[in-house]
Amino acid sequence: MSSGTRSRAVLASLGTLGLALAAASPANAAAGTPTTPTQLFNGYRHCSTDADRPTYLWAGTGLVVEGIPGTTDSTDDSRVSVRYQAWPVADPTRITTVTRDHATTGFEAPATLPADALADGQTYAWQAQTVAGGAASDWSAPCYVTVDNTRPTNAPTISSPNYPPDAWNQGGEPVTFTLDAGGVDDVTGFQFSWRQDLPVIGTTIGDHGIPQPVDPYSDTRYFKRADAPGGSATLSLVPPGGAGVMTLWVRSLDRAHNGSAITSYTFRVGSTAPTVTPAVPSPEFGEPTEFTLRPDAGLQSKSPVVAYSVRTIGGQSDKTLEVAAAADGTAKMKLTLDGIHGESLRVTSTSANGWVSDAASWSTSYDTTPTVASDVYPENGSGGGVGVPGTFTFTPKVKDVVSYTYSFNGAPEATVAADAHHKATVDWTPPTDGFHYLTVYATTRSGIRLAPYDYFFAVN
Repeated sequence: MSSGTRSRAVLASLGTLGLALAAASPANAAAGTPTTPTQLFNGYRHCSTDADRPTYLWAGTGLVVEGIPGTTDSTDDSRVSVRYQAWPVADPTRITTVTRDHATTGFEAPATLPADALADGQTYAWQAQTVAGGAASDWSAPCYVTVDNTRPTNAPTISSPNYPPDAWNQGGEPVTFTLDAGGVDDVTGFQFSWRQDLPVIGTTIGDHGIPQPVDPYSDTRYFKRADAPGGSATLSLVPPGGAGVMTLWVRSLDRAHNGSAITSYTFRVGSTAPTVTPAVPSPEFGEPTEFTLRPDAGLQSKSPVVAYSVRTIGGQSDKTLEVAAAADGTAKMKLTLDGIHGESLRVTSTSANGWVSDAASWSTSYDTTPTVASDVYPENGSGGGVGVPGTFTFTPKVKDVVSYTYSFNGAPEATVAADAHHKATVDWTPPTDGFHYLTVYATTRSGIRLAPYDYFFAVN
């Protein structure tokens, strides 16, 4: 239920929709005697048959009540009606009746009790019966509901003993939060998130239209029950991102899951990023290089680093590697860098208590274009002439080159094999004078196409 509109989300499966459409066939006469509806729900939550423990529900636009009608003939899929009666527990003579006509046996048959018949703060009983032709089943046992259309008047208060809001804090241990109802007696719990848009409380609809309500407090990622009505709750959370300005968003929930205004707690966490050090200052393309990963000292003192996540960026096939740490929090790994212009790493550490650091970045760049030379047609110069052949020599800047692919003036590409020294030469005779250009790239033994190089020259 969102705090702004108090709307309830009901998620219907396509299978349920298909069954409901299939049930919309012309009405048939009931083959059996009507039986008392089963699977009773109110506001998509379970019916309570205990008058001393009613279900608390918001009913500002009415209250959906429902049950599955049936007959004594188990094969009967005919149309029937379901009649619902509701009355204030304090005055059983004030009965409100609503009917769901054209209901199908075996499927939930919802109807809405009108909002003007339901007073805020009052407890109501309701029951259901199946009607077919001139016959009616027995009434179901009453369900008890207390209407609560008033959300908590105060937002909760939030405090943290280990991450105060007015300083940069050393990260590494979970944040302890204390949430307090702020003097609102009917608050039963809290909803929280690291994002301002809090999740919607909803109910999934299962087969035959049967609601499948779940206690929101079973999802400990976003909900925490108060220690008593109007009380408080303590959270222990690892913030996302590892460093920077963090904000936790919180609202109180009453027994009907009405939400209070949302409040927040903002604090700051200093960087806990690891360090990344290659074995050589400038790793070469295609050469296996060992990297040493070291934890942030302050982080390590809070909880030992047990693993690193290493993401490669700019290589032939970017990947994420998980690397286990030694007892002192360090780790070593080997990588072969194969990005044709360079490559970078983003490394985060994970501590034993679940803390994930912010990312350390490391990068390098290198030139994998071939060197091109010509004695007749110098680069960015002029020479030769129309019909005068020139030799162009290709030399690699990286290891293990096996061929070169080239094109003059955008013509179709051609490929020449490299010699034993990984070089190659080609001869070319210009058909015209003036400006010309050559584009060439090398290919390695493993099939990597390296960066292209453009060679410009003029023909006399």
